[in-house]
Amino acid sequence: MKGWPGEPQMAYDELMARDAAAAAEGAPITQVIFDFGNVLLYWDPEAVMIPRYSQRLVDGFLDNDISSFYDANDLMDAGASLEEGVAYVREHKGEPWASMMRYYVDNFRDSLTGVVTGARVLIDDLHAADIGVWGLSNWQQDLYQIADRDCDLLGMLDGKVVSGQVRMRKPNRDIYEYALHSFGIRARDSVFIDDKAMNIVGANQAGIRGIRFRDPRKLRACLIAAGVPIPPVRD
Repeated sequence: MKGWPGEPQMAYDELMARDAAAAAEGAPITQVIFDFGNVLLYWDPEAVMIPRYSQRLVDGFLDNDISSFYDANDLMDAGASLEEGVAYVREHKGEPWASMMRYYVDNFRDSLTGVVTGARVLIDDLHAADIGVWGLSNWQQDLYQIADRDCDLLGMLDGKVVSGQVRMRKPNRDIYEYALHSFGIRARDSVFIDDKAMNIVGANQAGIRGIRFRDPRKLRACLIAAGVPIPPVRD
């Protein structure tokens, strides 16, 4: 199975206010919290592997049932080292997947293929509207340093919480609560934007409304419909 296992069905680019977040429905949004991968920065692990491996091996590597790639990423996102991630793949799936995992982490920079379309302008527009702009991302701490060094977009945020640094990860409720406390903001004033449905579910359980991201124009329209005073897409 390609992609993270356990993803629930959820619409894209719609405001979700379920579970504890239902109490915040209709409240003004004054804080926007962004995930990083494929929300602010494009992350494409296949781009790392193409120069060295056949498509057959790449497809197998990105199939969690075959390689445990995503399970190893979850482990590293929760605080494990790169060596522990490689060892996990070796223990559970053996070769060639462990050596491919080693190659992936050694060449991780090539998986970051650019700024997501519209992300920079959206952050600028939110700042201009006096909206707090924050980051909450699952990321192995050493790999995150590569992104933080190479991408100035992350420096535009008012504050960031990275899972590997705090040894907690989405979709568990504790990291959302940790982020709110760290940022000094309230759940009812906030919206969380992520490309993974499971992380929107986790945000809702922590009382934070969420939007599962896919399309930058639709995201902007969704925020405007929720009362965020940013410029619309011109027609």
